[in-house]
Amino acid sequence: MKIAVTRVPGKEGKDRELCHRYGHGCSAVSPLRAEVYRDRVEAFLEAANRGEYDAIFFASAIPAQLVGSALIARPRVIAIGPQTARVLREAGVDCEVLPSFYSRDLVPYLGDWVRGKRIGIPRADVDNEAMIRAIRDAGGIPCEVRCYALVPTGTPLPLGDAEALLFTSASSYRHARWERGRGQLLLMAIGEITAAAMREGGDPPRVVGDGSLEGTLRALNGYLACGEVRQ
Repeated sequence: MKIAVTRVPGKEGKDRELCHRYGHGCSAVSPLRAEVYRDRVEAFLEAANRGEYDAIFFASAIPAQLVGSALIARPRVIAIGPQTARVLREAGVDCEVLPSFYSRDLVPYLGDWVRGKRIGIPRADVDNEAMIRAIRDAGGIPCEVRCYALVPTGTPLPLGDAEALLFTSASSYRHARWERGRGQLLLMAIGEITAAAMREGGDPPRVVGDGSLEGTLRALNGYLACGEVRQ
């Protein structure tokens, strides 16, 4: 299938290669763009390189790109997903990879180690109070720095001849503009949080992944194998 994948411009990573491996083509469409707060990035790096954090948690590839190459100190580093880990490792930063693709699983992953530890979190300017509260409840000290914003582009998604549209976050769905009812366009969600937003917005996905692109492609191929598409 030809899949339109929502991505912040320049953050496509190895999407095309991965889709090809599963027998599909893809193109990136961008309902959001990143607006970087350079002063906050610099402030975070200064604190990190002074050794103020016992660990740094990267929940996406964007903060990994902003911070990784200038990170001199070497606290414990945890990344979500292979793409974020790849960006960090290419910058020379060793990292652990969270077994799931959801930030809510950070505290269970760290376990008792988190008690009394300062956790640096460079991230998007969106709320994730559940994760912050979980760190505090476990006795840790969350040090959140919102170092970039995700700004709606306000333009319709250029779907062209795409047969499927994959939303990679709840925000990308909520801010997307596209022609609904367009042929037999197959709507997909990268994971359950995105799927919940889509259902709430009246666009229930027919394929839901595990929070990763690869998991979504596996789910898509299972769906296609059942012959439930192109009806």
